[in-house]
Amino acid sequence: MAEFKFTSANKTEGGSGKSSGSRTGMFVLIIAVVIVLLIIVFNCFTIVREGFIGVKYQFGRIVEDNLSAGLNFRIPFIEEIEEVDIRDQIYSVNANAYTSDTQSVQNLQLKLNYRYSSSMLSNIIRETGINNVENKLLVPNVAKIAKDAIGKVKAEDLVQTRSEVQSTIQNELTEVLNPYGIVVTAFAIENLDFDPAFEASIQEKVIAAQDALKMENKTREKEEEAKQIVIAAQADADSQVAIAEAEAKAISLIEEQLQKSPNYISYFTIQRWNGILPQVVSDGVNPFVSIAPGTASDNSGSRTSGVPSIQPSSGSTAE
Repeated sequence: MAEFKFTSANKTEGGSGKSSGSRTGMFVLIIAVVIVLLIIVFNCFTIVREGFIGVKYQFGRIVEDNLSAGLNFRIPFIEEIEEVDIRDQIYSVNANAYTSDTQSVQNLQLKLNYRYSSSMLSNIIRETGINNVENKLLVPNVAKIAKDAIGKVKAEDLVQTRSEVQSTIQNELTEVLNPYGIVVTAFAIENLDFDPAFEASIQEKVIAAQDALKMENKTREKEEEAKQIVIAAQADADSQVAIAEAEAKAISLIEEQLQKSPNYISYFTIQRWNGILPQVVSDGVNPFVSIAPGTASDNSGSRTSGVPSIQPSSGSTAE
């Protein structure tokens, strides 16, 4: 009986061990499957950032080149999505050049702003390669086109019309790079140095031109002042003529009215009289002299107050 119980106990312990191991193995398998599923799920999506565009490859072949920013689906282990920066890129280069009058341009700094054309992104990747754009397209073209354009203008014109030269270079770069899917957005000549003697001569010429312009402006100012004086004098003369004509017309009207109404002058005189009689009234032959009271004197030299005296006029006989 004791042996039987021992044998039975051994069998029971062995069965329990197998069951526990089976459960552990199943748990590990479930965890592995979950991990694999999570890996697969996470690999199904790729995030494309703002300012970039997504290019989807399927076994190395481009199947989409216009994936927008955000979450994009792909088949794990079969498809890949790569980001391409479609924002403005900057390419800078330093070079030397010569103008049409053989003036040397030193330390010529050129700056090109460009971006990739979204509609031609596949062609850029296939034919040039995103990483090869600068070496294959920009390096051989930017400096060459800039030198050719500068070589067609005089040094003085280059200084005075730099913006026009920049526009010419930008237009030529646009024509050359557009077929490759490169969009030129801006071009600038940031610096150019000439021989010091030539720069001094340009500066002197600019100063002389500015002085001449100042003198021309002063001449115009004097001419304008003279014109204003003439205009003012003419206006004054016109005013005097107008006043004279008005006065003449007024006199003419007065004379005309006096001829029609001779008594008007007597009426006007009475209206203007202040009530004081004149000291002498004469008709041209016999004047009448009025002496104020208290000022008359007799033959003896004494004065008679209060009695006016009338002196006969010359030529009359006193009785």
